[in-house]
Amino acid sequence: MKSRVTTRARQAEILKLLKRDGRAIVDDLAELLETTPQTIRKDLNSLAKDNQIIRFHGGATLAAGTEYAGFDVRREIMREEKDIVGAAVAAEIPNHSNVILNGGTTTLAVARHLAHHVGLKVVVDSVNVANELRNCVGVQVIVPSGIVRHADGAILGASTVDFIRKFRADVAVVGAAGVGTDGALVDYDLEESAVSEAIISSGRNVVLAVDSSKFGKLAPVSFGTVADIGTMVTDSHFDPEMKVLAEQHDVRFVVGS
Repeated sequence: MKSRVTTRARQAEILKLLKRDGRAIVDDLAELLETTPQTIRKDLNSLAKDNQIIRFHGGATLAAGTEYAGFDVRREIMREEKDIVGAAVAAEIPNHSNVILNGGTTTLAVARHLAHHVGLKVVVDSVNVANELRNCVGVQVIVPSGIVRHADGAILGASTVDFIRKFRADVAVVGAAGVGTDGALVDYDLEESAVSEAIISSGRNVVLAVDSSKFGKLAPVSFGTVADIGTMVTDSHFDPEMKVLAEQHDVRFVVGS
């Protein structure tokens, strides 16, 4: 029996579920909301048109807004793709090197794949990423001073930026809330963007770790451009324009698998 709920009510419920779980599959939503997959696809397309969600084949993820989404929510968005990107970035990091990771859910995935590295000295501006690395025998974890943000454990502030600028990294890894079609690297938070900018300036080899949903995504604060990085790592669902952008700026384009 089909549901009699209105389109607006159904879409509100979809958003509520995405905020809770981060991502959802069309067939699961159809069963849960007692409607057809075709109706759910129309709902998702409408929500995506309003920039409230991000569509992918077979489902959708929550689009983070200007009000910063919690760490646990963002960790579930494009989780499989982030893990693929994390593994590919970790493969770019040699043993016995100095590394900086900025505090995000994609760089958390990178940290998970550093468990078998040896001789690493890693600076992280996130208590969550530091906690992921602390049991890795071959990794020395360094955390700068600063203010810990409640929402996601990011460490921010002038002292954080000053510390990072003094550290010279063989590999600096940054994530981003979005990569503009013009090459801008963008985020939602001014203080976090200042930290990311410092990380880019401190790295000999700068790696941008972004899942494919980040391309073309808008956010209010820019902390650099694609021209500032050496390598871009993403997943296999990337928009072809993303690769063209990397090639235009002579940036290595790596696709995780």
